[in-house]
Amino acid sequence: MDATTLRELQTPLKERYREDPAAAVVTLTADGELDGTGVACRVRTATALAEAGLHPATGGDGTQLCSGDMLLEALVACAGVTLRAVATSLGLATSGSVHAEGDLDFRGTLGVDREAPVGFREIRLRFDLDTGANEDEVATLIRLTERYCVVLQTLKSSPATSVSVQA
Repeated sequence: MDATTLRELQTPLKERYREDPAAAVVTLTADGELDGTGVACRVRTATALAEAGLHPATGGDGTQLCSGDMLLEALVACAGVTLRAVATSLGLATSGSVHAEGDLDFRGTLGVDREAPVGFREIRLRFDLDTGANEDEVATLIRLTERYCVVLQTLKSSPATSVSVQA
């Protein structure tokens, strides 16, 4: 896709959202089915059924997806798509790879140490780019990617989150 095609796709959306800001608010959903026999949750994605289970550091056997890995995968996917969209808009030929890694202390999630955090202590996102863009163009590319990456901004801003139950 080139910048003209992307602009043609997004211009009517942007105009609509400027005229009707409420139209820009979309509720995304995800649903899971609790496994009745094991410690797992099946999540339907757009293309497959993913089964998440315990990470080996918490007693899993490694055959199921780890939700922590899935979080990092979502970050990589979002950052990669955002970077490609920004590069396309800027007319920058860019390829390469995106990497995310995060540090977890499993004492927290296992309840071994109440002082140990539950969740990632730190997440690092890295782009390994192959581009002819100059240093200023790459800096702009990364700045805009950070600004517009939904998953990255969500992790950075920790939005209000609620939990409810319907029994």
